[in-house]
Amino acid sequence: MKAFIDNHRGVFGVEPICKVLPIAPSTYHEHAARKADPYRRSDRKKRDEKVGLEIRRVFNENFGVYGVRKVWRQMQRECFEIARCTVA
Repeated sequence: MKAFIDNHRGVFGVEPICKVLPIAPSTYHEHAARKADPYRRSDRKKRDEKVGLEIRRVFNENFGVYGVRKVWRQMQRECFEIARCTVA
């Protein structure tokens, strides 16, 4: 929905589009601000980004053949406190 608003905001404006779509203008502006400024993201989103890099690192270090269970176990050996479902 945000992409649609971004593509058509120059023609119609944000508020008129939001009146038609089920989204408040403040929600759109907040989402855009969070995307532009990483420090405004939630703590979980920040943690997920960091953990995602570590998951990718472990996967690549093992030639891309480790599955979820083995990546999760390797991360536990490296002292990461992470749930198996997060690795998945």
